[in-house]
Amino acid sequence: MEIAFVTPTIAIRDSKDPNGPALILAPGGWSAFLAGTKNGEFDL
Repeated sequence: MEIAFVTPTIAIRDSKDPNGPALILAPGGWSAFLAGTKNGEFDL
């Protein structure tokens, strides 16, 4: 996973597929993603 902080968004992509799709999140979405990851809400 690669993460880039590109004001005012956060871009996330698969480091093994750099030409593949990327998720572009607003700061609130990024915070929700981090909280969900910490709380075990995702099958990672």
